[in-house]
Amino acid sequence: MRLLVTGAAGMLGRDVAAAAGDAGHEALALARADLDITDAAAVRAAVLAAHPDAVINCAAWTDVDGAETAEAQATAVNGDGAGNVANAAAEAGALVVHVSSDYVFDGTATEPYAEDAPTGPQGAYGRSKLAGEQAVAAGTGRSAIVRASWLFGPHGKNFVDTMRRLGAEREEIAVVDDQVGCPTYTGHLAPALVEIAERGTTGILHVAGGGSCTWFDLAVATFEESGLQCRVTPQSTAQLGRPAPRPAFSVLASARPEAPRLAPWREGLRAHLRRVESRDGTRGEVAA
Repeated sequence: MRLLVTGAAGMLGRDVAAAAGDAGHEALALARADLDITDAAAVRAAVLAAHPDAVINCAAWTDVDGAETAEAQATAVNGDGAGNVANAAAEAGALVVHVSSDYVFDGTATEPYAEDAPTGPQGAYGRSKLAGEQAVAAGTGRSAIVRASWLFGPHGKNFVDTMRRLGAEREEIAVVDDQVGCPTYTGHLAPALVEIAERGTTGILHVAGGGSCTWFDLAVATFEESGLQCRVTPQSTAQLGRPAPRPAFSVLASARPEAPRLAPWREGLRAHLRRVESRDGTRGEVAA
């Protein structure tokens, strides 16, 4: 297959481009510097020139707190930009695989969200991601909307690496324990997105790390797996005082048998730590 990957310089996009190559596909990786998805004409020209079988859209505004004061800009990328990619893919006769988020839900559920659960984003970021889903679904072509959550990987800023750094610097740290979700390793999600493209699967799919935990649990596990001696104390979301609301419960599950199933989140954590420790030549410390 010939795959076009947008947002290819990002944490997920880099792993998707690599996974496509590993699977034997021809991958055209376009970073934001190569293609601004808010430019509809540029997107159309790039996609039509590439003649892809599928487009995997990893381009996104990911600053959750920043979106609260810049919702129009976030929506231009996550909403209108996603629509631009989907429309261009449709014109090219290509499947679009669009990455969305658990933030499209309100977080008040008491059991995992399946694909048909009602959406109800609490904040600007979630609204922008839902706008993207709607724009993609409204297109005339074939589309897969893949909701994932709590991403971490070696190619971008993420919670696990932040904990690893702070755990090497401090004896104790407070971490939120009243949000529950599915930590998802980009090294596991990326090949799943390629698989969806290969199979031509369409519709909404939930693809996230297996199981669930709190941020507190993830921090503890990170220190355990990294050999770091750092005490973790629980903290509430309210105490943290972040500008954007966070879903208290955003565990994703799939009711679709064709949806890829990822390994448990702790296996993803171990795989991530092996990669960053091998890259940095560290364990229990952070390279300078």
